[in-house]
Amino acid sequence: SVVSAPDVSSIYEVPLQFHNEDLDERIVEKLNIFTGSPNLSKWKRIASVLKNPKESVRIAMVGKYVTLTDSYKSLNESLVHGGIANECKVEITYVDSEKVEADGIGDDVKKADAILVPMGFGPRGTEGKIAVVKYARENAVPFLGICFGLQMAVIEYARHVCGLDKANSTEVDPNTPHPVIDLMTSQRGLTKKGGTMRLGEYPCELKDGSLARKLYARKKVSERHRHRYEFNNHYREQIEAAGMVCAGTSPDDALVEMVELPDHPWFVASQFHPEFKSRPTDCHPLFRGFIKAAVTHKAKSKAKPQAQLGLKVVKR
Repeated sequence: SVVSAPDVSSIYEVPLQFHNEDLDERIVEKLNIFTGSPNLSKWKRIASVLKNPKESVRIAMVGKYVTLTDSYKSLNESLVHGGIANECKVEITYVDSEKVEADGIGDDVKKADAILVPMGFGPRGTEGKIAVVKYARENAVPFLGICFGLQMAVIEYARHVCGLDKANSTEVDPNTPHPVIDLMTSQRGLTKKGGTMRLGEYPCELKDGSLARKLYARKKVSERHRHRYEFNNHYREQIEAAGMVCAGTSPDDALVEMVELPDHPWFVASQFHPEFKSRPTDCHPLFRGFIKAAVTHKAKSKAKPQAQLGLKVVKR
């Protein structure tokens, strides 16, 4: 039972390669398991899309662990899943949020087709993330915020749209005059924090008419969490009045799970971690929608200069 294992261009080709080597057949034979031939049509489609994509997009992932990109492994693969769902190659540009703080918004962000601000914690690099969120909002660039990314989006909106000067998270600035992100009520008074985070799967109800509701195509969803801080409901009415929509909440309406901007082409953020539930054969709705938005943004960006020159754009 000698099996070759040559290098392949993608990990998603591995099942096909081993199938070609009859490894699956030898395993069921050795274990005396009766089974029919496997249906690998989904895996073949995945491999085909990865080798022959119809489109390509560049995603700027702005974080503070970018020197070790495996820190975002689940996110990296979920973006690939979004590419597979849209028959698109996804290229990720890792942007150090501390560098943004020092040097401002660079071409690595400006030339991206979409922007993602991922999870994180602590004050380091937060102002760079907030600056990038502001850039995405003001320049109509597709934006996805995850966990800490949602919190940065809320802070940015509170500061620059609601006029709440120095709004922040109490995790970042305990003395902020406007704690729009604050420690969860259940976390207060804890002296031993081990194992006390809001962890695991919780239900979420999506607002009718929201982009989130459209993306999921259902009212109730269940997503996985890992956080201590949350949207401060004391500021919810003021922030919603300014235009930000709380598109997803816990069933008791106590916890804001998702926010979005209806006057933006695609601006969505979640307190939960959708990457934990994405699969190559079943892409998570948020990543499918995010990459689709990136493809649309890229096409519009290409068409705009041609239109300004008086050229006719012909779609093929």
